Amino acid sequence: DQTRGWFFTLHALAVMLFDSVAYKNIVSNGLVLDKNGNKMSKRLGNAINPFEVIEKYGADVLRWYMMTNSQPWDNLKFDMEGLDEVKRKFFGTLYNTYSFFALYANIDQFTGNEPIVPLEKRPEIDRWIVSLLNTLIKNVKDSYEEYEPTKAGRLIQEFVMDHLSNWYVRLNRKRFWGGTMDDDKLAAYQTLYECLYQVTKLMAPIAPFYSERLFVDLKRDKIEKVQSVHHSFFPEYNASLVDSLLEERMQHAQDITSLVLSLRRKVNIKVRQPLSKILIPALDKKFVEQIEKVKDIVLTEVNVKELEFIDANSDIIVKKIKPNFKVLGQKMGKHMKALTNTLNNFNQNDIRKLEIEKQFEFSNEGEQFLITIDEVEILTQDMPGWLVASKGSLTVALDITVTDELKQEGVARELINRIQNIRKESGFEVTDKIIIYLEKNELVEKVVERHKNYITSQTLALDVNIFENMEQNNSQLVEIDNNLELRIQVLKA
Repeated sequence: DQTRGWFFTLHALAVMLFDSVAYKNIVSNGLVLDKNGNKMSKRLGNAINPFEVIEKYGADVLRWYMMTNSQPWDNLKFDMEGLDEVKRKFFGTLYNTYSFFALYANIDQFTGNEPIVPLEKRPEIDRWIVSLLNTLIKNVKDSYEEYEPTKAGRLIQEFVMDHLSNWYVRLNRKRFWGGTMDDDKLAAYQTLYECLYQVTKLMAPIAPFYSERLFVDLKRDKIEKVQSVHHSFFPEYNASLVDSLLEERMQHAQDITSLVLSLRRKVNIKVRQPLSKILIPALDKKFVEQIEKVKDIVLTEVNVKELEFIDANSDIIVKKIKPNFKVLGQKMGKHMKALTNTLNNFNQNDIRKLEIEKQFEFSNEGEQFLITIDEVEILTQDMPGWLVASKGSLTVALDITVTDELKQEGVARELINRIQNIRKESGFEVTDKIIIYLEKNELVEKVVERHKNYITSQTLALDVNIFENMEQNNSQLVEIDNNLELRIQVLKA
């Protein structure tokens, strides 16, 4: 009805009356269905009152959910759980990131008007997030102009959740905790402030109310002397601030970290438990050089002692390959069986070649196809004492053997965590010195003997004492490990 009765009629009238078209572009909305894909109706009892949803979640959460869940012209399966997820994951993460910034900015009286620290004098991680921000600005602007709001929203969401909050802020928290406002601390403030400020403008077309509040809270209305974020100019892309190699190697760091943490979860090894080694097949010289530059970040994040490269032609890690049927099904059609047989016959050299070249040509019955690495799944086989995982051409092997020495260090880290929690629960100031009393245990005695200096330095303790029997009234029973519980008492020195 829309196409024949409305879109065509407007064009016909415009041509007859004005010798022109009525419009150049049009977006036709799909239907909003229930979460099972059925049309909403009072008869079925599956209709949702939009005003009640807005009252509970806010208009911006509803709009963001609908815009990022599916393209506007596609049908949307409306699920209330999706609204909870958007509110918690995206808006909650953005709010927490701003709250972290505001807390320390108010303490240090950061205003946003301070002299700018030149980008070339900022740490590499600052230059990375600024580069990524400018890449985001370009991609979001292109998406809006190409009538792809869903893509724009997802790009903003990924930047805030995966890069700004989960990587930049998490890796830089200690810079905000520092005492004096030196250039390093100022650079951290200015970098995070710029990211938050630009994000408010990028998200404004989809979340006008939330972006307005964040814009005002950042005091940009006073700095720019405009009444609203919607009166400010859209962010300008600055190609000179983009460093594609830096973005690439930081993505390597994030991918390696993600793979290692997933392997830890697979066997329930906590991040506080140190492990000895990561093995990564070296695809080429550039790949090794890129990862070497971010190696320290990776090892710190995953709590592993060593990262070692192995020859990509080594038989230590064995891989298999299969088609991604969901991605290739429509593309290959009747040729899928032949492609599957071809991939089944790939040897290790064929797989390595695909990982390097990212694509290969496949022909069948006179037809040619270009198969990319994103259209196949490369699987790895675990080795004794090791777990292996892959993402695209990147493969990581993690040594999961926990030696006595590593076990003791892990227990020391767990002890520190429990002691810090007790400090917080007891209302101690962060500068208060303490005395630690631990219940006697063979493993704990070995841990304290080996790691006493580390424990005291991390907890501001003057001493760590071990007693045979601890009074229940003055101590807390805490779980250190699956098979280890002990009583701890923390007193002000």
